[in-house]
Amino acid sequence: MSTTTTRIMKATALLSAGALLLGACSSSPKKPKKKAASTTTTTKAPVCALTGAPSPLGAIPQRTAIGAKIDNYQDARPQSGLDKTDIVFEEPVEGGITRYNAIFQCDNADSIGPIRSARQIDIGILGQLGNPPLVHVGGINPVLENIVAAGIPNLDLGNYPNAITHLNTRYAPYNTYTSTTQLYANLPAGTKNTPPAPIYTYSPTTPTGTAVTSVHVPFSGNSDVTWTWAAGQNAWLRFYNGTSPDRNADGVQNQAANVIVQTVHVTYGPWVENAGGGLEVQAVLSGTSGPAIVFRNGIQVNGTWSRDAASSPTVYKDAAGAVIAMAPGRTWVELVPDTVTVTAVPNPVQPTTTTTIKKK
Repeated sequence: MSTTTTRIMKATALLSAGALLLGACSSSPKKPKKKAASTTTTTKAPVCALTGAPSPLGAIPQRTAIGAKIDNYQDARPQSGLDKTDIVFEEPVEGGITRYNAIFQCDNADSIGPIRSARQIDIGILGQLGNPPLVHVGGINPVLENIVAAGIPNLDLGNYPNAITHLNTRYAPYNTYTSTTQLYANLPAGTKNTPPAPIYTYSPTTPTGTAVTSVHVPFSGNSDVTWTWAAGQNAWLRFYNGTSPDRNADGVQNQAANVIVQTVHVTYGPWVENAGGGLEVQAVLSGTSGPAIVFRNGIQVNGTWSRDAASSPTVYKDAAGAVIAMAPGRTWVELVPDTVTVTAVPNPVQPTTTTTIKKK
């Protein structure tokens, strides 16, 4: 074979190899694997059963609710602990005064008081909450017997000296105080240490109703209450005699996201409640119904209340029969005798103005 022929054959072989290499390089590259889509998990803050709002403690305390009897006579003010409550029930008692059954569960209070004696109406209040312990100092025998018979743990501070703090700045009987730490450390044996079930429905949506600026609840001359809507704070602020802020001992004015005016029929007796001859104030809170008004977000919603049994929650419905949802936050229930007239001041409608621009 000639030298020339050999060269031609080598060149042909090189060209063939180059063609194969180019063919391999021109093939479609493999597509890169898709990355897994990133996911974001949003964790909602736990909400308290009795407020529908996030827990002030960051977590729901695994403990029962507690109802504490706090005095509201003029000499008992300013009280302590009402700004740490989930729900406050204001109840009429003898002499035209009121007392509070203050419900604590989802927050801590370093000072609660002054603590006073129990009343029959407390049994009706606490039944809808699953009969949590009642914190009080004594009471007349028929009431104390009925508390035990109703299955309510009786946290009478007279039997729990470790749960009492006597303030040397107050005089008896307005000097008996306690705290959530002291109370939960002294729960009666057998008390269920679990959070309560909700008794209200909650919604952030403002309902349809009448816009109002204030609500006047004249229990008596001693307890002449006005609630004023503070849009900037998104809360109802509590006043006495229209202008005096109702403040706690820590300076915080009492306020609520919801104010419920629950009209109840009141009777007196058969027991004498005090040395002055005042008769026990009675009100049936279950197995019956009556008028109710719910105030939330500066809106008044008229309706009714009803409660099937002592262990059932009170249900509030509007004029159309729909359940009225509460705003998340503290609820203050005014148990108002049907002899008391409650009035609300409408929010004045802003007048419309017309501006005329003169042509030059």
